[in-house]
Amino acid sequence: MPNTIEKAREVIRIEAKAVAALEDRIGERFREAVDVIFRAKGRVIVTGMGKSGIIGKKIAATLTSTGTPAFYLHPAEGMHGDLGMVRRDDVVIAISKSGETDELYTLLPLFKRLGVPIIAMTGRSTSPLAQGSDIVLDIGVEREACPYDLAPTASTTVTLVLGDALAIALLHKRNFSEEDFAFLHPGGSLGRKLLCLVEDVMYKGDAVPIVSTSTAMRDVILEMTSKALGITCVVDASGVLTGVLTDGDLRRLLERVRGDVLSLDAGEALLRSSRSGKTRGYPRTIGPKELAAKAVQVMEKHVITELVVTDPSKKPIGIVKWIDLSKLGVV
Repeated sequence: MPNTIEKAREVIRIEAKAVAALEDRIGERFREAVDVIFRAKGRVIVTGMGKSGIIGKKIAATLTSTGTPAFYLHPAEGMHGDLGMVRRDDVVIAISKSGETDELYTLLPLFKRLGVPIIAMTGRSTSPLAQGSDIVLDIGVEREACPYDLAPTASTTVTLVLGDALAIALLHKRNFSEEDFAFLHPGGSLGRKLLCLVEDVMYKGDAVPIVSTSTAMRDVILEMTSKALGITCVVDASGVLTGVLTDGDLRRLLERVRGDVLSLDAGEALLRSSRSGKTRGYPRTIGPKELAAKAVQVMEKHVITELVVTDPSKKPIGIVKWIDLSKLGVV
């Protein structure tokens, strides 16, 4: 009786090898397929029977979610009325490992009559499907992971990867942006990450702690305590942000300053709280129209838990906190 763990590892090795071999086949035919789909005024119709059909559904879904409208057409249903879904400006992707699937072969002349370009994904370049198609993409594998070389395993994995390659190549060709992706994925945590703006989650108005550089430390502490955000913005006489003071800065002041900390003003505290003893650089900020996910990136990069939101004139208008983004599922 074969070892279960070793058998599972063997399956992974076989499928990984099949996918790796696919890379060398990405060439002129693949580019032609991408160009045909890109130029099409209609949609991509993906069709295939059995396991190929299941993979075809996933390919259609991936294409659609990345900016290339697509849908899956069941070959048998296509012969019984659903062919009416296909238009002359569409493109067909027909999937069959053997290239001899009867239902697909029956549909080929009907696609031809409509003048629809046909892209075949098949493991046999001499098959009826390949011979009747305009572009052939090779999904052949040396062997299936099935010990009898029968159940579609490595071949379906290769087909899925090739479909992903088409979708992502088209994504780049269309300059499909993060904002475009967000528009098509409004639900769940993905939607929150891609649609939620900083202005949607920031503290604003009177909730934002702000002091001037001349504000006495006693009043600075009162402002920080009353707003309870663990931070306060420090602005100049024009209201422009010059720095921030945090709870951690106050603790460092108590360690370093000889004499009464309360005798300082906010501007002096900015200088004294610096680890280097020199004036600190301009604080990290973000605009209100940026994605909340961008705020997460900034905070992760600079190891901070609060971020000041500024307007175009560099005046503070809000504060966004890591903990709030985490609760919303943006992190």
